[in-house]
Amino acid sequence: MAQQYTKKMIRQVFINMLNERPLKKITVKDVIKECEINRNTFYYYYTDLYAVLSEIFQTELQTVIDEYNDTHSWEESFIVAAKFALENKTAIYHVYNSMQREELENYIYNVSGNIMIRYVEKVSEGISASLRDKKLIASFYQCALTEMVLRWIASGMKEDPDTIVRRIGLLFDGNIALSLRRSAGLNDG
Repeated sequence: MAQQYTKKMIRQVFINMLNERPLKKITVKDVIKECEINRNTFYYYYTDLYAVLSEIFQTELQTVIDEYNDTHSWEESFIVAAKFALENKTAIYHVYNSMQREELENYIYNVSGNIMIRYVEKVSEGISASLRDKKLIASFYQCALTEMVLRWIASGMKEDPDTIVRRIGLLFDGNIALSLRRSAGLNDG
């Protein structure tokens, strides 16, 4: 229990600092001072600040996975994922503009992939599309969503993600099912 509390405190302090200043201006010393823990305690849990950052993104990914269920559309699930970015705009922007941008890109890619593969599986019920085609369709949307989010971050996160994602959902409504049916037709022929 105390271990989880300490790890959570380290992550929260780190996020708070990222919301105040760029990643390159945060040190382990800053974090341990704010947490009122010693250096050994920090290194017991994390190898460095990048490990803290990685765990933050893994925790947020798990939140999206846990909150996704069959009643959610892919749009609603993606909006859940965007909530963290909106609550920590400055921190996300600082990570995006740092040497650790890859962590952020991987997080977005993994969230997009998790959401899309689950959604494609749900939509494909009753359609005899191949697993290979299901993965290909999910991957296409995963890449498209990832790039859109990265561009949204690069532009300063000014537009409301809820509006953007819902608009994409309306524009592409039925395309995944149509693609799956076409895939099934190709596999039958």
